[in-house]
Amino acid sequence: MPVKARRSTARSVLWHSAVVALVVVLMYPVVWLVSSSFKPANEVLSNLSLLPDHGTGSNYGEVFEGVAGYSIWQYFGNSLIVSVLAVTGNVFSCALAGYVFGRLQFRGRGPLFAFMISTIMLPHHVVLIPQYIIFQKLHMVNTFWPLVLPKFFAVDAFFVFLMVQFVRGLPRELDESASIDGCGPFRTFWHVILPLLRPAVITTSIFTFIWTWNDFFSQLIYLNDPSKFTLPLALQMYVDQTSQSSFGPMFAMSVLALVPLVLVFVAFQRFLVDGVSTSGLKG
Repeated sequence: MPVKARRSTARSVLWHSAVVALVVVLMYPVVWLVSSSFKPANEVLSNLSLLPDHGTGSNYGEVFEGVAGYSIWQYFGNSLIVSVLAVTGNVFSCALAGYVFGRLQFRGRGPLFAFMISTIMLPHHVVLIPQYIIFQKLHMVNTFWPLVLPKFFAVDAFFVFLMVQFVRGLPRELDESASIDGCGPFRTFWHVILPLLRPAVITTSIFTFIWTWNDFFSQLIYLNDPSKFTLPLALQMYVDQTSQSSFGPMFAMSVLALVPLVLVFVAFQRFLVDGVSTSGLKG
């Protein structure tokens, strides 16, 4: 075999070995989580191996019996309501804001866009107290509104930027043709631009769903009634600082909470790649 071919083969083997090793490292916590969900209580912390010595499905049975007097399906339903409303608001508001910044000409567009982009660097904790005071004055604390209402006002600058970059890549002749046919700005957006934003819309939907589904901090701040708890808040009820913690059922519920995320990602993975690649993310 020629020297050049041997070097190419060696590089290929080295590259694939590194990728496989990286996948093993990344997947180990997930495999450990699934394995621990089948371990009895006395093995969860004592047995650190991947395979349980005495596998059991009682952890999942305890999960389906409910926690704090409420069924797991209620927590699933609460998470689904919050996530779907957040996705709906974020997609519509960010797409509309992206169209305005990317297509329409108005005074102050540049400074407003720069100010919007600068909010990406603003930590969420900075605005937490003012937002809480506002929602408290509006009597919305302990409801889902503080978690979903801001999404209808294009507060996620990253997704607005994604939409702007995608809109800028669309031919302006589409707007001119729609204007000739008598369409105003909103009808042009709704009937012409929005259907072409499908990759960016799906990308925004996936990330918004995942981030909202996994959100713990915001839901912990605004939700106080266990009947309104989402899955992340229900998980922490298995950890009791004053008595024995139920780590087995907590791991089992964690596995069940991952299932919708995996299904969404697998179903829309192709659109996610298309949305990121076609948006360009360029200036």
